[in-house]
Amino acid sequence: MSKSISGFSKLSKSKKIDWMVETYFSNAEQAKTVLKQYWNTNEKLQKLHDEFIENTITNYYLPLGVAPNFLINNTLYTIPMAIEESSVVAAASKAAKFWLDRGGFKTEVISTTKIGQVHFMYHGNPEALTSFFNEVKPKLISDAHPITKNMEKRGGGILNIELNDKTKDIPGYYQLHASFETLDAMGANFINSCLEQFAKTFKSEALLFDGFSEEEKNIQIVMSILSNYVPECLVRAEVSCKVEDLTESENISGNEFAQKFVQAVNIAEIEPYRAVTHNKGIMNGIDAVVLATGNDFRAIEACAHAYASRHGKYSSLSHAKVENGIFTFWIEIPLALGTVGGLTGLHPLVKLSLELLHHPSAKELMQIIAVAGLAQNFAALRSLTTTGIQQGHMKMHLMNILNQFEATDAEKQILTTQFKDQTVSHSAVVSAIENLRSQSSL
Repeated sequence: MSKSISGFSKLSKSKKIDWMVETYFSNAEQAKTVLKQYWNTNEKLQKLHDEFIENTITNYYLPLGVAPNFLINNTLYTIPMAIEESSVVAAASKAAKFWLDRGGFKTEVISTTKIGQVHFMYHGNPEALTSFFNEVKPKLISDAHPITKNMEKRGGGILNIELNDKTKDIPGYYQLHASFETLDAMGANFINSCLEQFAKTFKSEALLFDGFSEEEKNIQIVMSILSNYVPECLVRAEVSCKVEDLTESENISGNEFAQKFVQAVNIAEIEPYRAVTHNKGIMNGIDAVVLATGNDFRAIEACAHAYASRHGKYSSLSHAKVENGIFTFWIEIPLALGTVGGLTGLHPLVKLSLELLHHPSAKELMQIIAVAGLAQNFAALRSLTTTGIQQGHMKMHLMNILNQFEATDAEKQILTTQFKDQTVSHSAVVSAIENLRSQSSL
């Protein structure tokens, strides 16, 4: 039976595991063995992993694969991808190879502005608040200078601070809406430190402002926090070629393929049920590279889906068209990324991933990751509008099914050969395994 515990965080890792397996698992020794199997034998490296988060008991591994042949702005890349889902890396690689012979991917960073807000309550005269803000704004920036001076030396810092009136939504609710440039850092700690200083200065200076009544001087700071919604931290990636150059087989012409592809994108633009799955495919590619490079995939996901809803209805993140015989497929997506700070300087595999990508700046990484999302989307739509999504996906999923049934290497070799020309389904594979084993037992 489950039971509470006090002082858990102060226990050693071994003691944490002892309590956990004895409390929750029917076979404590087996559970402990599984947990310890994933410890790193390098004690220094394991200690590093233990200190990434709190209450660490073991490591949770994901496969790290690579997708080669990405030609981005005339530079070749092999892109690292950390993901557990079958067919994602293969699909990205296939899309990269397809566009390698058609000019590759073209990218452009549109903006790198990031946002933070101080949320506060004020129930006085709006004109007095506006007057106070205009007077105190320079001091907000100057008081934050000890925090911003190093960022400013590199060309970043505070871009602007605005006063937003949100009283129509919540009585008395206002914001200090600040924009920042954080260069190669994701910048969360930098932005939050600036915001907390803004709040401190704003509240203290309000007490000294002659334009406020005594009641108006009592501004209530609710919270100071960066926003993971960064619609102006935007990157564009695209591919294009002549429609006839899309022809790959006798089964479908370039023109028919282009028409069906554009129709599929158009459907995702207007139908939320389709758009969610469509965008999930894009995020398969994006999240895998975000994770491999030590960035925050939850923030990226939240921002991307908010951006997909910015016009009041959830829609596709990618777009396609055919004009004057030219097929164009593109994506514009906000990506707030960093290549310094956080895990980028700590996790050994993150370091290798960034080196694999030629040590990109944050802007360059934005472009690479946008391309990964576009490539994944292209591969998925290409399958959907031609052979169907399951043919390729289930071929890749075959090994997972075989591993579920603890197939031997010999069985895997026989069955992968057998299913080269057969439709893969879970039931068909199970049947094939049972038949193979029954024949072996004769």
